[in-house]
Amino acid sequence: MSKQPAIALTIAGSDSGGGAGIQADLKTFHAHGVHGLSVIAAITSQNTRGVTAVHPVPLAHIRSQLDAVFDDFSVAAVKTGMLGNAATVRLVAKTLRKHKPAWVVVDPVMISTTGSRLLDEDAVQAMINELIPLADVLTPNLPEAEALLGRPLSTSKQRAEAGAALRALGAKSVLLKGGHGRGSQVVDRYFDAKGMIDIRHARLPCEGHGTGCTLASAVAAELATGILPRQAVRRAIAYVQRALKNGYRPGGGTSYVLRH
Repeated sequence: MSKQPAIALTIAGSDSGGGAGIQADLKTFHAHGVHGLSVIAAITSQNTRGVTAVHPVPLAHIRSQLDAVFDDFSVAAVKTGMLGNAATVRLVAKTLRKHKPAWVVVDPVMISTTGSRLLDEDAVQAMINELIPLADVLTPNLPEAEALLGRPLSTSKQRAEAGAALRALGAKSVLLKGGHGRGSQVVDRYFDAKGMIDIRHARLPCEGHGTGCTLASAVAAELATGILPRQAVRRAIAYVQRALKNGYRPGGGTSYVLRH
């Protein structure tokens, strides 16, 4: 028999279009040779054109999914994505405090690529107070970081200074994604106790669907297999670049789905 793979868990929303959310997370885990578990926190009706409906999964069923996976599996890493509301955020945080997985990656999903809001206003504060302090790696994009800090991050100096402020929320490290910036290069900034590193790569001439979900899941998968955070982040960014460069358009929208 082959060696048992590491196990990673995604707690996020389901994307009926197959490009983001739980579906992207499980594809990413599989591509990294990791056994993927899932807890679905919300069901979205979406495709490559946008999100048309969001249905939060009842709290009791989220709890039963969490109990099921933690009762049976040795979870090496957890990635959280779309959680939807404050009650779900608090439940997930309580569960992680109880089970103490070795690695936690928090993707503070708030707004979809097409502009639909995916996190209630009151849930943002719950995330700041309860979930982010549990994060080994926090992976906000620029609009999410602005929402968490309550101030604009429009200049390079402001973004460089944001790392300390985001880490002050309790996360051990922060990957501030630069995809929403401008210019021919994307500048992702990683901040930890040792300082800041810039990870630069060419901006591809297409809009990707599920890039944030995939990046956070790739970080979690790398951590689950024993790679330390700085290298895990670099490898995850390279993975997303390859997957987007080879992406395709399965629907009628303009967004590209990553090829895992």
